Amino acid sequence: MTTLKEKLYEKIEAHRPRIKRLLEEHGDKVISDVTVQQVIGGMRGIKSLVTDISYLDPYEGIRYRGYTLPEVFQKLPKPEGAEMPYVEGLLYLLLTGDIPTESQVSDVIYDSINRRMLPKYVYEVIDSFPNNSHPMVILSAAVMSMQRESLFNVKYQRGIHKLDYWDPTYEDAINLISKLPIISAYIYNKLYQSNVKCYQDPTLDFGANFAHMIQKGVPYDDVARMYFILHADHESGNVSAHAGHLVASSLSDVYYATSGMINGLAGPLHGLANQEVLRWIQDLRGKMGKKAPGEEQMKKFVWETLNSGQVIPGFGHAVLRKTDPRYSIQREFCLKHIPEDELFEYVDLLYKVVPPILKEQGKAKNPWPNLDAQSGVIQWHYGLTQYDYYTVLFSIGRALGVLSNIIWDRALGYPIERPKSITTDMLEQMVGIK
Repeated sequence: MTTLKEKLYEKIEAHRPRIKRLLEEHGDKVISDVTVQQVIGGMRGIKSLVTDISYLDPYEGIRYRGYTLPEVFQKLPKPEGAEMPYVEGLLYLLLTGDIPTESQVSDVIYDSINRRMLPKYVYEVIDSFPNNSHPMVILSAAVMSMQRESLFNVKYQRGIHKLDYWDPTYEDAINLISKLPIISAYIYNKLYQSNVKCYQDPTLDFGANFAHMIQKGVPYDDVARMYFILHADHESGNVSAHAGHLVASSLSDVYYATSGMINGLAGPLHGLANQEVLRWIQDLRGKMGKKAPGEEQMKKFVWETLNSGQVIPGFGHAVLRKTDPRYSIQREFCLKHIPEDELFEYVDLLYKVVPPILKEQGKAKNPWPNLDAQSGVIQWHYGLTQYDYYTVLFSIGRALGVLSNIIWDRALGYPIERPKSITTDMLEQMVGIK
């Protein structure tokens, strides 16, 4: 058993009595009221899911296991000479709640490298798709095709005890996490690099190996690490995380669940938002000329956009009431490494101009930029100019949090999810409409 798995087992054994006590002693306590607006509006804000992996605070942003993002990037071990932490270190943190040592990260890396090999049929599945297929469709199908590899499925059919469900789920999850960059890089090379064959390097960590496989290398390895860590989790209620949890709650294995997560992430209201923002910025740049305009000219454009009934993409957030820390970390990266990038000049100017205007307009609950306002610009600068692929990158990162949550769901014995629905007639009766 690896160091990570041993530590995780210790954490699970300590956590199980807490859930049992909550159910036995406080199971009937009401913790959330529900409004008609929440029922009709997608259950927004209803406290009905549990995850210890991450929490989205309206003013601090996302916390991973209690750590703010700046703390995560500061405290996690980094490869020698790198600016961004090991993705494997984040995985250790998400699963255990502990900041790993260099030795513990090395143990995770070694275990992960031994799990990277893809079955031949997965390559064949990817190759069978036409080259004009969307990369998310290919990714979802490739992940689904590996369901036959599920150790959980084998153990379940043989009669494993429910307290041990987490163990084969852990093995499946680490196998899939290790393989996702390999699958994704192969898809990238198939669709955008004329089927270039670039094999993995077993001496490289998660982020660096992915960069190597799509032939980007240094400094894109740090971009990959940053991107995967920033996208790893965002509570359990967002579409991709919730889809993964929902599918897994039926005891479907992680291959089914992750494919469901990918499918949810592919929607334009979720994972596709970053490419929509980049497309909008490039259109704006085309209208105004390559060089970013002055502040007054940009203010005029923003007001004209808002007054025409349109929105400024990349600004606002359903929960946050401040600048998204994920945006801030990427902004600091851009200011340090690509301050003269023409697209970043537009992003920088919008950051200065838009929030005061949105405040003055008074319609936006949160006038500050979110994650998507920045991320596509960085990918474009470093040569990933294929919009459709950005959500594949998002999927690699988000799988870290989703699969960590699924392991803990199994460890704590959470049941199948089954909320109750009502009719419109019933809802009208409840609020006194005759």
